Amino acid sequence: MKVKFFLCAAIACGALCAFAAKDPVLMTINGKDVTLSEFEYLYKKNSSQQVEKESLAKYVERFVNYKLKVADAEAEGIDTTAAFKAEFEGYRYDLVKPYLSDSTVTERLAREAYDRMKKNVNVTHIMIKRGATEAQRAEQMQRMDSIRNRILAGESMNDLADKFSIDPSVKNNHGEYGFISAGMFPYEFDEVVFNTPQGQISKPFLTDYGVHMIRANEVRPDDGQVEASHILITCPRNATAEQEAAAKMRIDSIRNIIVNEGRDFATVARSLSQDPSAARNAGALGWFGHGRMVKEFENAVFAMKVGEVSEPIKTQFGYHIIKKTGQRPIDSYEKLRPQIVQAMQGDARGEAPVRERIKEVRQQYDVKRNPKLDTYMNDLVKKMGKYDSTFIAAVAASNINAYTFDKGRGVVKFASVAPLLNAKVRITPEEVPDLLNNRLNVLVDNEVTIYYVNDLINKNPDYKNLLNEYRDGSLLYEVSNRRVWDAAAKDTTGLKEYFEAHRSKYIWEKPRFKGLVMMAKNDTVLNEAKQMYINMHTRNMELVADSLVRHFNNDIHFERFNNFAPGQNTMVDYLVFDGTVKRSLDPRWPSFMLLDGRIIESPETFADVKGLVTSDYQDVLEKRWIEELHKKYPVTINQAVLKKVKEIK
Repeated sequence: MKVKFFLCAAIACGALCAFAAKDPVLMTINGKDVTLSEFEYLYKKNSSQQVEKESLAKYVERFVNYKLKVADAEAEGIDTTAAFKAEFEGYRYDLVKPYLSDSTVTERLAREAYDRMKKNVNVTHIMIKRGATEAQRAEQMQRMDSIRNRILAGESMNDLADKFSIDPSVKNNHGEYGFISAGMFPYEFDEVVFNTPQGQISKPFLTDYGVHMIRANEVRPDDGQVEASHILITCPRNATAEQEAAAKMRIDSIRNIIVNEGRDFATVARSLSQDPSAARNAGALGWFGHGRMVKEFENAVFAMKVGEVSEPIKTQFGYHIIKKTGQRPIDSYEKLRPQIVQAMQGDARGEAPVRERIKEVRQQYDVKRNPKLDTYMNDLVKKMGKYDSTFIAAVAASNINAYTFDKGRGVVKFASVAPLLNAKVRITPEEVPDLLNNRLNVLVDNEVTIYYVNDLINKNPDYKNLLNEYRDGSLLYEVSNRRVWDAAAKDTTGLKEYFEAHRSKYIWEKPRFKGLVMMAKNDTVLNEAKQMYINMHTRNMELVADSLVRHFNNDIHFERFNNFAPGQNTMVDYLVFDGTVKRSLDPRWPSFMLLDGRIIESPETFADVKGLVTSDYQDVLEKRWIEELHKKYPVTINQAVLKKVKEIK
């Protein structure tokens, strides 16, 4: 089960709630209360982020303006739009994740994984089929237990592996895995391997792959990782004596030119190795630990010294020569922890912190199963006779409670499980109760987690304040964009009028250049384009540029320069000003000429200083908006409650 599944309904829940009466109302803005705790939370957070501390009175003024803008956003219905809801749901999901995961479980499992990395276990293994139903799985577990008793009575585990094991590797290893290291197999498998005492046989255990049993033959300290390269000459498993001799002769000759003639190992591997990856990586295998290579290869490389080139090593793939290039011990826990935690997300451990928290939540809200549910389900299965769409319809029509929690405030109806059932699944009537219970558990976990998430806002002030801060901040951004930032950028008439009324504010210290430069890949193209331009009957530069680009395709390029002062652009300096700024020009366009342009001493229109004018005009709109908000929405402040706020110095 994934956390996101739990939250799909919770995220869309109702408005933020106020805490108990002990959290007094500090102010009311447009009929909406602001509590003392919310104000103090934001005041302290704001103060911690400022270099120069702001007085309480000044912050109150700014806070009121902030809340007025949020009120305006709500009045415009921004908080009801699909875009806002989607963004808020995504944030709420991210924010609530830490509350749905037990961090102590994550740390415990990460430490456990690291401790297991410090040792290797030599394992003998038998696996049989898992079984499709609970009854079949119980039968298979009993079958494996009988095999275990035969081993304890003295029979060979290897012989029994050959006879009963469905592990594909048993044909070659007779159940002998050799030394394995942590993380090579699923976590459920590791759990048994690293908790079985040396020399002991585990009890049968279940994974998604089957029913297993292992013997921990020997435990030894892990001696870290090695780095190596190899050269392979392949040899068929059923090779004739002549093929075997030919492969051995070839690997011997390759080793000779490396060891005795001094040829570079990587170069030889790239040209002569029959490992398909050798051409790409010159035979390099990177770093690896125990259990990652076949037994003969692993034994050889771990026994070698760094820098040594091995004698030919025979494996099931053929003949190898190995060059050991490094060896290192296990890194510290602090260094490996991110890698371990990431690996945990890919197996059963990834959900363990969530499962642990859900277990706690179930206990917190006292989840109770209807004692009559089992009888009801069995009777329904008998009545319907088989599992199909008609059966699912009967489930959907039922009126019995499956679970209750939080003293009956939360209810999970048995009928609610119907949407989680698939009529196309082919199962026997005997398997139906297992399926129903499985789906019901998912449903209960979902419902109780939603209930917990919704309840967080009433019980956790940090979560409430942070969520409320994000909500209001998102509304503030959107409404400010509408009323100020985007509004100013789109109000061309207002920008022009503001510029004309305040021309004296926008003065340049140096003259600037405005113009169009034509660039080409060589002088020939530039001269042809220049002649075409002369022959044109228009001086509309945009039209000229479009025509020339269409004609010369990618061999020509135009660049418009707006308001560049000396020293701000290489090409402008070179073409227009004195050229004292010495920097390389664009190598893609070595040939260029000034097509059109002029030097201006001061801004001619608002477009010449559009960024500055827009920013100043936004300030004007902001001021007008705040004045409008104070007239539009009533504000009351409880001065007695405000006196409880300690000013931050």
